[in-house]
Amino acid sequence: MSRLAKKPILIPEKVEVGVAGDTVTVKGPVGTLIRKVPSVISLSIADGGVSVSAKNNAMTTRELLGTTVAHVRNMIQGSREAFVKKLIVEGIGFKADVKGAEMVLSLGFSHQIKAAIPQGLKVTSEKGIVTISGSDIEAVGAFAARIRAFKKPEPYKGKGIRYENEVIRRKQGKKTT
Repeated sequence: MSRLAKKPILIPEKVEVGVAGDTVTVKGPVGTLIRKVPSVISLSIADGGVSVSAKNNAMTTRELLGTTVAHVRNMIQGSREAFVKKLIVEGIGFKADVKGAEMVLSLGFSHQIKAAIPQGLKVTSEKGIVTISGSDIEAVGAFAARIRAFKKPEPYKGKGIRYENEVIRRKQGKKTT
């Protein structure tokens, strides 16, 4: 059994958790999140907490147990306060703009790259810093990774898109003799 699943997940104030069949719904001040839980995992709400348990002792069930606990914790945390990822756009002529429901990136290519912003995410861009926030941690991380993949930072000058706390291993350029 997962060590995470031994203790119930506490439900804070202003957050409502509902379990209907194999679907978990978490409603909070920031947003509402819905997730389908594997059928071999059972959830119950009691004493101001969510208890997660396995219906059998198979290896795959035990693997899913800790994952389900992490998903429910992230849902509760995301419904209380939004998850935030920051990207830094670095390079001469590189810029990112948010226009309506899409993001327009100029990254040194012959064309601009347009990326649609997923529903439920808030994206802002100012002075080379793109801030992505939302209540669903997976959607925030996936969109940030998709934007970063357009132009990963290169090791010589550090140009490209990187996460705020990411460290780029720099390489020395060519030496002249």
